[in-house]
This record gives sequence, C-alpha cells and structure tokens, in this order.
Amino acid sequence: MRLSERITGLTGSRGDGWGLFLRARAMIAAGTEVVELTIGEHDIATPPAILAAMDRAARGGHTGYAPVPGTEALRDTVAARAAARTGIATGRENVLITPGGQAALFAAHAAVCDAGDAALFIDPYYATYPGTIRAVGAKPVAVAARAEDGFQPDAAALGAALEAAGARARSLLINTPNNPTGVIYTRDTLEAIARLCARHDLWLISDEVYDSQVWQGSHLSPRALAGMAGRTLVVGSMSKSHAMTGSRIGWIVGPQEAIAHLTALATHTTYGVPGYIQEAALFALEQGAALEAEIAAPFARRREIVMEMAAAQNTVRMLPSEGTMYAMLDVSATGMSGADFAEALLERAHIAVMPGASFGRAARHHVRVALTVEDTLLRDAFARLLEFAAMRAREKATGPAAG
Repeated sequence: MRLSERITGLTGSRGDGWGLFLRARAMIAAGTEVVELTIGEHDIATPPAILAAMDRAARGGHTGYAPVPGTEALRDTVAARAAARTGIATGRENVLITPGGQAALFAAHAAVCDAGDAALFIDPYYATYPGTIRAVGAKPVAVAARAEDGFQPDAAALGAALEAAGARARSLLINTPNNPTGVIYTRDTLEAIARLCARHDLWLISDEVYDSQVWQGSHLSPRALAGMAGRTLVVGSMSKSHAMTGSRIGWIVGPQEAIAHLTALATHTTYGVPGYIQEAALFALEQGAALEAEIAAPFARRREIVMEMAAAQNTVRMLPSEGTMYAMLDVSATGMSGADFAEALLERAHIAVMPGASFGRAARHHVRVALTVEDTLLRDAFARLLEFAAMRAREKATGPAAG
C-alpha cells in the first residue's frame, strides 16, 4: 500500500542526522562501554519534588481530559513568566500548552504555513527543523550562518533567501540560545531579523527552550522588540529548564487570534496534555528562578571545565559557549570532517559525539559535545577526545606512523 509523500519524505535525502547516535546506542546494547555525549538529556532525573507534585495530582484525580489549551493556572503562570522576561503584556489567551517543545514547533508552523510555502531557518539547526517544516507541507529553506561570524545569522544572507523565495516566504525559525552552537544571538542580530520580518511580512517562530541556560551575556526574546509581539510565536519547554524531558510539556506564546486557532489544531491532534503533568509543571514554575538555576548549574560548571581544557591545546578550537548544555568544536585541524572525526572517535575511543553535519552544512567541520555526564567522566572523555584530535593532526602533518 502507498504511503503519503509527506510521511515518506520527512527526513529528506540527507536523513535525520541521528545515525551516529543510534550506532552508539547499538554498541551499548551489545555490551560495549561508550561515553555518550550526544543528546541533550540531563544526567539527573526530574527533581523529586516535581515528581511528588505529579504523583499528588494523579492520585488526586487529575487523570481525565484536561482543558485542551491548558489549565488556566498553568497558562497564567507561563504568561507571567513571558511577561516578566519580555516586558510585553501577556495573558492566558496568549498561551497554548503543548506536549513538549517539538509539538509546539510543529503546531507553530502549521499555524502560519500553507502547502508549498517557504519556511526559512538558520543553519546550523536542531536536527528536527527541516522535517517539522516538511510535515506541514511547507518547503524548508536553510540559510547558513558562518563559523567566521560566530554563527550569528547574517541579515544579507537572509535577505537574499527571502528575495529568492518571493511571495511564498511565510516564516523564519530561529533558536537562541542556540542548539547546537551555544551562541546567543545579539540585539543587533535580532533587530536586523525583526526588520526583515516586517519588510517581508513574515511570521517569526522563536525557539527559546534554552532560555534558562545563559552563561555569557543575556538572552533577548525577539517578542520584546518593537512591533514583533503581533508576528512572533515563542516556543518554550520544561524539558531543559526543569529536567522534565520525558514529561513532554511545553508551550507557544503568541497573539490571541493565533492561539485560538492553535487550540483548534490541538483539539484535532494532541487533545491537550495530561492534567497531572500540567500540575507538576505548575508546581515547578512556582519554585521560580532558583530551581531553574539549580538545574542549569552543572552545565555552567562543565562549560568551564571544557573551556579550560580546550584553551590548553591548539588542535581543537572551541566555539565560545554562551549558553545551552553543549560545546561546539572545530576539528578541521585534524584534516577530517566532523562526521569522519565523530565516526572514528566512536570506533577507536568509544566516545559518542554528534557530527556537526547532523545540524546542517554550516557546521560540517565541527562536532557537538553534550555536557551531560558527571564532571570526572566528562573531564576524562574530553581529554581523550583532545588526545585523539592531536594524534590525527600529527598524522595529517607527517603521515600515519608505521605499524
């Protein structure tokens, strides 16, 4: 039987970028010890107090259908968080609760793109972005941010892509703090993006799931910029900020009319998020910034560890990590692509990192290291990665040693 082109073509000709991760998991299943520095999964469980709130809610009867747009209390709390961070008046009518950030990304594109429309996004990108856009029938258009520009999006490149797309350009997806690069977009970058959105009548979809992991500088939501609240859909999530990855709870913040239509979409797709999970999320958010800082603290500390180690050698160049739980490494001095380096590192050293090419062409000379194991293990694995890179660089310069 024939399957739809929309489903069979989701990942495109390049695949979905998860090949090395799946090979590492297969090695572990076969009994090989592998240090996994691949996906953004905390090395701690969801805090016990949040789980206790979830348990109380479930045992208290919050196991039936919950309101599709989310409970009023949770929407009010997310709205207050958004208002505090942007200075833009926000009410529950501006908030839809979703089953995680990924569902929010899908819903946001479904809200603003028709079949055949061009949906732009920045390369490097989180691996699901192109498939999410294809899933709503739109055409993904990647616009490269260059390593030599610190992976800040370039207004001229975006403008050229928009001119090429013409009237079919409908949306631009950005992610700051950025996965995979760790870069935080500057005010100048975001203001240039805002001007382009106004000029080309674009919706801006702003993925801000790492807004609690800021190590250098500050995070600015583009929704806070003049004229942008009416054309911006902000995607948020409890996954990174509260170590609730498996609970699958996130949100979209946007204009009231868009949220009303997105609620109708949720009614016909997810039918909302379980009430006991919403109650746990409400409890978690009510703990305030102190809990978010506690969850983020290990990654700030590990960033310092790898930055210090990277600074003590001259083979691998670490991109300045301004936020998120990742380190982005330029391995071009080894003479290898990021993909070849990651494959060899897994085979020889049993360390799994993500090839930069998993996140687009712009990062093909890089690998992404997730800072998601305890400090001692991370220090050991990173030292072995650097030693491996130095050996490969020497071989490039002199040829492989005999034997």
